[in-house]
Amino acid sequence: MRILIADDDETCAMVLASMLKPYGSTVMVGEGAAVIRLVTASLVEQQPFDLICLDIMMPGLDGQACLCCIRAIEQGFGRLGGAGTKILMATGLNAPDDILGAFRNQCEGYLIKPIERGRLVAQLTSLGFTPA
Repeated sequence: MRILIADDDETCAMVLASMLKPYGSTVMVGEGAAVIRLVTASLVEQQPFDLICLDIMMPGLDGQACLCCIRAIEQGFGRLGGAGTKILMATGLNAPDDILGAFRNQCEGYLIKPIERGRLVAQLTSLGFTPA
């Protein structure tokens, strides 16, 4: 499984990567424009990410904007609906507007930091992911 972690807090990204290690290989980036470049390149190379964990508060393009861009890019590649990459928002923001906005923009799950391993595993299991 290919996993992209987008978080400008390196410590949070590393903790999440360690929790996701049993599931596959991870790539970490700290800003939204890098997310868009990597997602686009992965689709061009026909090796899309299976899972993306997005923080909302990142410099430049934030996680909500990234989510919208990713879904638009996927649509351009013919990856519609459930055929797209599974996206979990992994963020410290827990306001209802942030949560509802993320689901409106087609994320599959929402985790509040600090991320608890049990909640992460439950989300992954609900998405059909199992440890390698």
